[in-house]
Amino acid sequence: MNQNISHIDYKQVMEYALEPLIIHSRLKIIYINRAAEIFFRAPKEDIIGASPLDIFKETSKAAIDNRIQSAYEQPADVIEETIYRMDGTTVDVELYCHPVLMGNTKAIQTYVRDITARKANEKKQKQMSKELNELSSTLVPLFEGIAILPLLGSIDEERARQLLEKVPVNVQKQNVKCLIIDFSAIYKLDLIVTEYIFKINNVLSLLGVRSIVTGLRPELALVAIQLGTNFNSTPTVSTVKDALHLLGVNYTES
Repeated sequence: MNQNISHIDYKQVMEYALEPLIIHSRLKIIYINRAAEIFFRAPKEDIIGASPLDIFKETSKAAIDNRIQSAYEQPADVIEETIYRMDGTTVDVELYCHPVLMGNTKAIQTYVRDITARKANEKKQKQMSKELNELSSTLVPLFEGIAILPLLGSIDEERARQLLEKVPVNVQKQNVKCLIIDFSAIYKLDLIVTEYIFKINNVLSLLGVRSIVTGLRPELALVAIQLGTNFNSTPTVSTVKDALHLLGVNYTES
């Protein structure tokens, strides 16, 4: 078995690897594989001999240079960077490098992974989360001085924190005297998130705003009890319609 392994052509292994590979020494590229040619949009002869620093933005070059020098001794951590292709276009990548020996020459092998799609998806998810957070803190006016806060979807700690910050502000802006907090579209909350949400009641009370909780499922009520939440000053009813009846509003569904 060892004899077979000793006859493996490692250069051939690198050449046909699916991810771009670069080998450089003393800030000079000495080898790239076929995937790197395709990725950088240039033939090998246009890349070999160039400095690996040339693909980085000026603001990153000093840090990358230090990273390269350290990588001669031990593998460097995986990092994310924006780099240039040979045609001047930029691309978001993940970089990993480690020391290798090319004969008697100390060199560094760098793996380049295109993460453009992942970064675009992260940006999209972040924008969607921002829009959802803004929507989640929106108060829907029902009648004069009465509004509803419909809690929607999954609520994590960050979203709960934003609710605690924004809802009292929106209550004052809209001159709300009574806020109905509707949990009917919420199916799961953890202890930390639940604590944040029920803190809204305390803040509203300090502002002189009455709050009514609707649509609280038994499992969510159990979490609230575990937190020691006191509902003595906060009525809880099944539906928004029940809350309006409690407020003495004559409401009939169309």
